[in-house]
Amino acid sequence: MISDSVVARESPPLGVANVFATAPQSLGADPKAYLRNVAEVARWSERAGCEGILVYTDNGIVDPWLVAQAIIENTTALCPLVAVQPVYMHPYAVAKMVTSLAFLYGRRIYLNMVAGGFKNDLVALNDTTPHDKRYDRLVEYTTIIKRLLEAKGPVTFDGEFYKTDKLTLKPPLAPELTPGIFVSGSSEAGMAAAQAMGATAVKYPGPPEICEVQQPNTEFGIRVGIVTRDREDAAWRVALDRFPEDRRGALTHELAMKVSDSSWHKQLSRLDKDDQPDTYWLGPFENSKTNCPYLVGSYDQVAAELAVYMLKGYRTYILDIPPSEEELDHIGLVFRQAVARCAP
Repeated sequence: MISDSVVARESPPLGVANVFATAPQSLGADPKAYLRNVAEVARWSERAGCEGILVYTDNGIVDPWLVAQAIIENTTALCPLVAVQPVYMHPYAVAKMVTSLAFLYGRRIYLNMVAGGFKNDLVALNDTTPHDKRYDRLVEYTTIIKRLLEAKGPVTFDGEFYKTDKLTLKPPLAPELTPGIFVSGSSEAGMAAAQAMGATAVKYPGPPEICEVQQPNTEFGIRVGIVTRDREDAAWRVALDRFPEDRRGALTHELAMKVSDSSWHKQLSRLDKDDQPDTYWLGPFENSKTNCPYLVGSYDQVAAELAVYMLKGYRTYILDIPPSEEELDHIGLVFRQAVARCAP
């Protein structure tokens, strides 16, 4: 549950429960400073009351499991949300990492199941699996992980992509440390996978007023950045200073869109700028500075937008990488206000 720093300590209305930060990624980072930065951001996030922190994975950055271990060693309760790509490791290896970290540290891990990735990364790994088939593979992959962690006996599985024969996992996982499972829900294939896996479907949302009310039989979350201050103009000064216009970044974004088969990339890129409210901003995404939309504005404005997402069924929020602990304090204010707006 989110502590008093992010939402009210009482049971939040509508089951709004989980807020995750995002850990810094290593691309372009100073190796001598990177680990220190990860630890610092993790401690900020824990003090802010976040449930966990997302750890990225792709061919160009350090291994997410090593980053997750560093996060655990520098916090007391924060749960790493580890991005897991099937091409990188067998499902048994994932289950072994989860139960090993639980055994060593008594910490719960969340798993962000990644069906795809950067196209050039997949090509380099000779993964030519079509988009929708990657989600079929992901369902099999996650099913094996879950069965191993349930520790109800040897796991025999005969699927299209994976097969196991009386596979057992040791040490066993304590039931209270069973990982939460997330997956992208921006495509039909992703939504079907989320339902098959019993996972939280995470979306890169459009403006809240055009988002559909989510079906109650699936957990939903969104990936969103937030810049907020007591006044709208102050928030925009911070946002534009952090994410200035970047022609080179815009060209990189345009090139990426031409080769990407990512549903959420295409959905965000098709949004009509004239139809976007003043608080909903795609500038950082369109300049290749980050991979999510932002909400920018006064506390009242951003809280009102968050409340709409909450009322439409989004229970989990994955924030962008926080630039400072102070920024998480501002974000905590708007979450508290948003929850209050949702109260009966």
